[in-house]
Amino acid sequence: MITLQQDTEGFIRMNRHYPASVRIRIDFNDGSTGEFSGLALNNAYDAALAEFRAKNGLDARGFSRTAAGRKNSGNKIDFVPVHPGMGE
Repeated sequence: MITLQQDTEGFIRMNRHYPASVRIRIDFNDGSTGEFSGLALNNAYDAALAEFRAKNGLDARGFSRTAAGRKNSGNKIDFVPVHPGMGE
């Protein structure tokens, strides 16, 4: 089992997918804990990544379709928002 800690802004550090069958425990800021499957956190990661790409004008694969003179600073996220009672 993997244990993650929620930061003060409501995020966990997650920069990759976890195996779908692994159980992950999250210690939330309010003192509660939750246990989730890797699949549930992978879905949260995918949703956060899609939101990041949409806000930054990237396409679904993470490529910029703007003029060549503009440079993207990155195409990935490191933090995923979580909350107690996230659906699985």
